[in-house]
Parts: sequence; C-alpha cells; structure tokens
Amino acid sequence: MSTDPHRVAVLVYEGVKLLDVAGPAEVFGEANLLGADYRIALVSTRGADVTSSIGMRIAVDGGTSTQPDPDTFLIPGGDVYPRTPVTRELAEAARDLAARAGRVASVCSGAFVLGATGLLDGRRATTHWKITGELAARHPKAHVEPDAIYVRDGTVHTSAGVTAGIDLALALVEEDHGPDLSRQVARSLVVYLHRAGGQSQFSAPLQGPPPRSPALRRVVDLVTADPAGPYSLAELAGRLNVSTRHLTRLFREELGTTPARYVESIRFDIAKSLLDQGYTATQTASMAGFPSYESLRRVFARELSISPAAYQRRFATARHEQAG
Repeated sequence: MSTDPHRVAVLVYEGVKLLDVAGPAEVFGEANLLGADYRIALVSTRGADVTSSIGMRIAVDGGTSTQPDPDTFLIPGGDVYPRTPVTRELAEAARDLAARAGRVASVCSGAFVLGATGLLDGRRATTHWKITGELAARHPKAHVEPDAIYVRDGTVHTSAGVTAGIDLALALVEEDHGPDLSRQVARSLVVYLHRAGGQSQFSAPLQGPPPRSPALRRVVDLVTADPAGPYSLAELAGRLNVSTRHLTRLFREELGTTPARYVESIRFDIAKSLLDQGYTATQTASMAGFPSYESLRRVFARELSISPAAYQRRFATARHEQAG
C-alpha cells in the first residue's frame, strides 16, 4: 500500500446534493481507518461556503485556484442540473481541476459539469437513470450508457445517481489499494462491493412520455388495461383498424422497435410494479401477461441482469407480509 497521501478535491456549489458529497467521502474516510491516506478538500469556485440541496451549509477549505494539484478530482451532482445550464465559472473551475488531476470522477448529474468542460467527448459515461437521455442529447459526442452503475473510460469515471457515488468510490479505492481493502470498506459500511444488476432496476415503471401517434397510445391503453390479452401484430392491427404494414411502420419510425417488443416492454413495466407491491413472481407472470414464469425470468435477465426474485428482494413493499 502506498504511503504517499492521496489528495481528493471535491468541487461543491450552491444546491449540491449532500449525499453525493458525503457518500464518497465516507468511503475514503473508512479506507483511512484501514491504512489508506486520502486527504479530502472541499472547494468552491471562489472559496465561499455553499448551501446543499437540503439546506445544510457546507464549509469549504478554499477556492479551486488555491488548492494543490489533486490526485482525484470529484464533481458531485445536484438537482440544479440539468434543469439549468452549467455556469461558465463552474465549468472553468472543473476544467482547471481536471487538467491538474490524475483522474476525474463525477457522481449523478455532476456528469453535466464534466460534459460542459468537453471531458466526456468521445468517452463512455453515465448519470442518473432519469437524465441519461438528456445527457446524451446535450453531449452527443459522449457515449452514454443508461444502465451502468458507474463507468470508467481512461482516467475519467462517471457514476449513476446518489448512492452510486459510493459504488464509484469503492471502485476508486480498489483501483488504488486492491480488492481486499475495498472489500473491508464495503463490509464496514454495510454495502455491496459490486452491486448486482444495472441501474435500470431502480427506474420507475411506465416511465417516459406517451407515444405521439394516437394509434400507439391506444396500444399502451389496451395492454395496460388487460396485460394478458392477445396482442399479436394482426390482433393489434385489427383493433386499431390499420394494416399490419402501417402499424409496423409506426412502431419502427416513432419508437424504433417492433409491436411485439413494445408490448413486452409494457408487460415488463407492469411486472416490476406488481413485484414492488409484493405479488409473487408466479402471480406476477400471469397478471402481467407473460405465458410462464420462465418467460418473465428471461426478460428480467435480459433487461436487468437479475431474476424477478432478486428484484423483489430489493424493492417489494412490506405490506403483503404484514397483512399475512
């Protein structure tokens, strides 16, 4: 283990999410108790204290220009992004720290700050599942991975939302000191060293805007009202009074998928909601319109890399158990 101190500069700003700052800091702090030597400095663009997203004041150690070159530069997220553009002052401060750092990392919407510096151009990156589409639209030269918990591309690391900053920090500790120490840190903090599945498992069911076409919106209504109904291409075309060719073209042009895959995606979202409510996987498969539990399991494995049972252990309500 290296005996040299490892300097971590965390750039905070008005409205920064407190857990995005505290989560990684706790990982580095716990690593210090086990023999590492991370020196964490909280900095702001002008050296002034900032107010976090929950109103708590964050005292900083100085401005970005007064800090020594960091080994790791970390930019946390905040609800302010991507709702508002990244300010020039913050982007320039981030660019300066990144240029002087050995590696760069962002948590959640902090990726938008890195994007404003140009650091994500040509790189793989991720952010919170709610805003991966916006990150891809705003920074088309970046290769956004919507399902990743965290992504490393060279010396630039990005993570999904909020607690994924802990996953990222554990990965950085492992990079610095190996898996044994990072495993000890994870056990001490009572978190997984490597979380199973991607961040899609945390996304909300039936997310996204409804289709623009009235015919496709009708498909959503039909399947949601009766998930177990017959929805072959011919059946859907007949119910909508359009030709199968026209319906296939609508799906391809507006949604970039086939009718069968879209029906399956609606059933998948319904299945997640049912599992969240505490129904068994077998009940869920039947109620959501899957022909068998095995077909439901295959979809979960493909979309989330976990089984329906594993998904339910993470998210099911306790109400059903309490009711029994």
